[in-house]
Amino acid sequence: MKKNLYTRLTEDNGSWWIHKIDNFTMSCYQLYSTTLMRIISFFRGVSIDVGCRFFGLTHFRRFPSSTIHVGKDCVFRSDQTSNLIGVNHPCILSTHFEKSEIRIGDHCGFSGVTIGAAREIRIGNNVLCGANCVITDFDWHLDLRNTPPAPVIIHDNVWIGLNTVILKGVEIGANSVIGANSLVVHNIPSNVIAAGNPCKVIKAR
Repeated sequence: MKKNLYTRLTEDNGSWWIHKIDNFTMSCYQLYSTTLMRIISFFRGVSIDVGCRFFGLTHFRRFPSSTIHVGKDCVFRSDQTSNLIGVNHPCILSTHFEKSEIRIGDHCGFSGVTIGAAREIRIGNNVLCGANCVITDFDWHLDLRNTPPAPVIIHDNVWIGLNTVILKGVEIGANSVIGANSLVVHNIPSNVIAAGNPCKVIKAR
């Protein structure tokens, strides 16, 4: 017997239509967000290479004579539902003094990440940051004359779990994984899994 439209939509197969509609809606939203972010980044003096995509609006705040550069094919998820694990706030990238630098490599992904540089933050290629991470090279609320900033360097192919905080002076080696909810205050070598507060090496990969 031929099924009517209501029956087809209420059966499990009907959920595929809802899934397709969700994907189409998100694609349209991504196109709109990316176009708008291209315009915003141009006027804020932020360099974004080809192929980058935005879901929702990333907040860029670039201090005059400082640098924010994003490599090609990076993804920024600032909308609450664009990453279904949950994004607490839009991505925020900020430089705070002259000659401060944020440099991000190619094929990186960020969800609700905060990146703040008083001196230098360098992120390599193929780095993925889980939702709501914080990466900073200074102490924000303190006098920089007493607590100077220190560069943060994250090498290629690093995975950073959600809610991780990476503080000043940290270098994370290539191919390492940082567990969720970690507080990274010391260097992490290459090719390891590390986690905790403070973050420590658990095992080699």
